[in-house]
Amino acid sequence: FPFPFYLIAMSMAEVPAFDVETGEGPPLPENTLDEPITATIFRDVRRVGQKLSYVLVPRTNSIAELRNWDLWGPLILCLTLATMLSWAAPQKDKALVFAAVFVVVWCGAAVVTFNAALLGGNISFFQSVCVLGYCIFPLNLASLLCLLYNHIIWRLCVVLVAFVWSTFASVGFMTQLVPPNRKVLAVYPVLLFYLCISWMIAIQADSQVTRCFFSLKYKQSI
Repeated sequence: FPFPFYLIAMSMAEVPAFDVETGEGPPLPENTLDEPITATIFRDVRRVGQKLSYVLVPRTNSIAELRNWDLWGPLILCLTLATMLSWAAPQKDKALVFAAVFVVVWCGAAVVTFNAALLGGNISFFQSVCVLGYCIFPLNLASLLCLLYNHIIWRLCVVLVAFVWSTFASVGFMTQLVPPNRKVLAVYPVLLFYLCISWMIAIQADSQVTRCFFSLKYKQSI
């Protein structure tokens, strides 16, 4: 055979053929087209839960798992954060706050990703957006805690811890994908990204949950 056809023939010879009588052969890829929709939903929910656990407790194998990207988790976290911040906003500003949080999260993640790519990072756009989106989960928890108890000292402490947590979880991913001499340039936009979201949580208005609690307590006392 000519050289290219010789390689093709050798590669085909090394692949085991499927035996009709015994049913033995190479394993086929998993087919999910015929499975029930509930099985697909539960599988995606389990994957989202696993990635959230990787963010809460970063491990050495977390980077490889997070690179298997999806956008369901980041979308849910973004909508949840925008809903909680708009809940605490004044009535006339609720829509504006929701839109601002949504734009900041997605546009900020895109800017950080493009910056890492321009620095020579071996990174996929959706992989980076997935990791940055999942790593706002501690900030979601901080926003929820600030809604439940809205004291200025408590709010600042909770937001600070969540900011450090989110940054630490995402920096491990970004630093492994850019050249060593450009790690600082890749990490700096990540810090600004989470700092901006943390600032929005820290300055959120008085919690409506807290106001309803005290108003109910005041009516009972009367």
